[in-house]
Amino acid sequence: MDDSKIATYRNPWWWVPTLYFAEGVPYFVVNNISVMMFTKMGVPNGDMSFFTTLLYFPWFLKGIWSPIVDVVKTKRWWIVAMQILMTAMMIALTVTLPKPEVVAGHDTPISIFWFTLVLFIVAAFASATHDIAADGYYMLAHSPSSQAAFIGIRSVFYRVASVFGQGVLVFIAGVVETNTGDIPLSWQVTLGVAAAIFCLITLYHTFTLPRSADDKPRIDASAAGSAKANLVELANSFKTFVLKRGVLLAIAFMLLYRLPEGFLIKMCQPFLVQATAEGGLGLSTELVGTLYGVFGVIALLLGGILGGIYSSRVGLKKSLWIMAACMTLPCLTFVYLAIAQPTNVVIITIALCIEQFGYGFGFTAYMLYMMYFSEGEFKTSHYAICTAFMALSMMLPGFVAGYIQEAIGYVNFFWMVMACCIATLVVTFFAEKSVDPNYGRK
Repeated sequence: MDDSKIATYRNPWWWVPTLYFAEGVPYFVVNNISVMMFTKMGVPNGDMSFFTTLLYFPWFLKGIWSPIVDVVKTKRWWIVAMQILMTAMMIALTVTLPKPEVVAGHDTPISIFWFTLVLFIVAAFASATHDIAADGYYMLAHSPSSQAAFIGIRSVFYRVASVFGQGVLVFIAGVVETNTGDIPLSWQVTLGVAAAIFCLITLYHTFTLPRSADDKPRIDASAAGSAKANLVELANSFKTFVLKRGVLLAIAFMLLYRLPEGFLIKMCQPFLVQATAEGGLGLSTELVGTLYGVFGVIALLLGGILGGIYSSRVGLKKSLWIMAACMTLPCLTFVYLAIAQPTNVVIITIALCIEQFGYGFGFTAYMLYMMYFSEGEFKTSHYAICTAFMALSMMLPGFVAGYIQEAIGYVNFFWMVMACCIATLVVTFFAEKSVDPNYGRK
């Protein structure tokens, strides 16, 4: 990984798609595969939700250590180093995954998963660091015109990683589980496949990622000064953020707009696979991989695309209420699924696609609002702080979602999610008044 060699050029088609596929895969392994895996291995919903929510912390905190990535070594070095670390973690997860003894009438002890959780946490920090380096590298390794041309490509391949992580990998686990009846083995095979593919990507990037003359480490004779300057910049960005007009409203919006989804996202997969006697739908793992990881992701993408088109035509202010409605009303589909417990796969698929489409469409307003509030001298830093609140908006509900569901059951839990939609509508009411009518309009 010696980046002291002469700068090289390589057509972005050779590395942009694989780089953003590599950025997406570990995120979905850490935040989605872990949820399904722990659920299938008998971890109670409360413990599963709480501990897997801890895995969001690296993305919540990454703005704090992003200056280190900027100062120490090159972005290319960080990318390859983090990919090696993530590959090692996936291999370690594969060979050390515990095989719990489920005692009839007792919950599986959470203590047997501590080592697995630590490996997931290390992988999460490596993935968040990789995100910082990859996004910085993207802006250095090719020209501004090329960057603009490949914005769509990087987004597409990140979504391909979503289908792979939430669909293909879960489907593989389901097939192995069906054929062998061994749930721990099914996830060992799945993580082994992910590790093998990620190992190949790492080897490919080691030799294929171009070296940019602009991708230089900032550690030199003035290293201490550079570090101090970064700390001052970080302090200034926080200071100017908290002094912004309307900051309390903005924070409330960022924390509460997605509150229903924050609760729902942790419980939807367990609900789909848990037995009907426990209030779930009793679907097979491979079917969930297909429905949620493929059709659901397609509906999410379609909602996001149409949301972007609509908001660009009418602007953020006019689109805010419609998008808030799309963010909240589709949660009713899970109320219906929990009450009716349908067995018709077509009905279940339609319900999941409606919910995911609504979330994709409604989330556009959330992203636009963060961009709107970040406008100003410290635009980049303020947006990074906004993304920290975005992660926090998922973490706070996630910590308690499983415990609440265990206490009140799935039907009441999903009705509670609908009640949380009131918070979304309240913050939308106040945020809409503060938005420039022309913002976001083409």
